[in-house]
Amino acid sequence: MQKSRVAVLGATGMVGQRLLVLLENHPYFDVVKLAASPRSAGKKYGELMESRWKLDHAVPEYTKELVVEDLYKIDEVSEGIDMVFCAINLDKEALIKLEEDYAKREVVVVSNNSANRNKDDVPMIIPEINSAHLDVLPAQRERLGTKKGFIVTKPNCSIQSYVPIFEAIKEYGVKEASICTYQAISGSGKTFNEWPEMVENIIPYIGGEEEKSEKEPLKIFGKVVDGKIVPDDSMKLSAQCIRVPVLDGHLACVSFNLENDPGLKTLVEKIKNHVPEIAKYDLPLAPTPFIKYYEENDRPQPVLDRDNEKGMQITVGRLREDNLFDYKFVGLSHNTLRGAAGGAVLTAELIKKLGYLD
Repeated sequence: MQKSRVAVLGATGMVGQRLLVLLENHPYFDVVKLAASPRSAGKKYGELMESRWKLDHAVPEYTKELVVEDLYKIDEVSEGIDMVFCAINLDKEALIKLEEDYAKREVVVVSNNSANRNKDDVPMIIPEINSAHLDVLPAQRERLGTKKGFIVTKPNCSIQSYVPIFEAIKEYGVKEASICTYQAISGSGKTFNEWPEMVENIIPYIGGEEEKSEKEPLKIFGKVVDGKIVPDDSMKLSAQCIRVPVLDGHLACVSFNLENDPGLKTLVEKIKNHVPEIAKYDLPLAPTPFIKYYEENDRPQPVLDRDNEKGMQITVGRLREDNLFDYKFVGLSHNTLRGAAGGAVLTAELIKKLGYLD
């Protein structure tokens, strides 16, 4: 397989850094360009990041001599590029325009941002769940006037802790669910050194998270109809999202009702034995298994379980009967790997494997 040439937009931020680590020596992709805001442009990445690198992993050697380009010079950044990973922070309208401008240069855009997620012709992908949503891409290309270029997004990081569990038991029909997510500080792009106020503290509000947590799963479970992704209307979700003093790992406590209750033992076995359709593609970053179920009452835990399968595995435990709902469980996902950079790379691997970069 010939490697595709890719660029990372927002290479200096935390998600950008994660992307560069995951893409080091990747069998499908060569990172040949880095781009960031104009104030970072023109500097070698290694020198630029001496005081800005946030990860435990060292700055990848292959990036150090690359000169950071201005992400707004779209013609220059796009030249000779097949795909860009977009991990930048801008206001919604500016970000929509930027990603569409890259796509119109016939570049595939894999976005970590929320700006384009609600568009009905833009797939919002968890590869193990809704790869069929890529079928909407001809309609998006027609809207954008492109032959090759398009935009694909990954969903909000917090929903990865529970939506995969719903997928594993979807044949029984999740009717409604009450969800509380306990979200790590890296979800804001910060460390404890940068956010000392979070030490021994909890903040019961994260802007926009509850709306995303309630709406995005409905699109994930939706269907492509006449060139549009139509959200599922059979499920009602209520979410609270809380920032907690954990560096990495979003934990979800979920209570839910089913249309058809097969019994606790059957549900546990369905989760344990779930194999996603994309397993047949043997993608480099795909975890095996996709979901790991813990029998211990004190699992999953962020420190113990977030890094399973390179941070890409969903872990779950404490599935049990509930006094108000049918059942409840605790789920965990690594927010900057599965929920951000890793989810983007896995999506890109799927796109590559299916021939969209040919």
